[in-house]
Amino acid sequence: MPFFKVGDLVKLIVDKNKCLSCGGCVSVCPKQALELKKYPEWDKDKCISCEVCVKFCPVGALKLKRD
Repeated sequence: MPFFKVGDLVKLIVDKNKCLSCGGCVSVCPKQALELKKYPEWDKDKCISCEVCVKFCPVGALKLKRD
C-alpha cells in the first residue's frame, strides 16, 4: 500500500549481508530519503514509502517493514 503517511508505521530494513553499497537505491529515491554511508541510511521523515529503492536493489537487500 504505497504512498500513505509514513510516520512511525514503516521502517526500511537493510540486509547488510546482501547489500553491495552500490548506491543505486540512493540515486532512484524520488524524495532523497536515502544517503549512502557504509550502507544506505534512511530518513523516515522524507520517505513516502513508494518502494522504488526496494524494487531497484539488484540483490534484494532492502525491505520496507510495516508495523
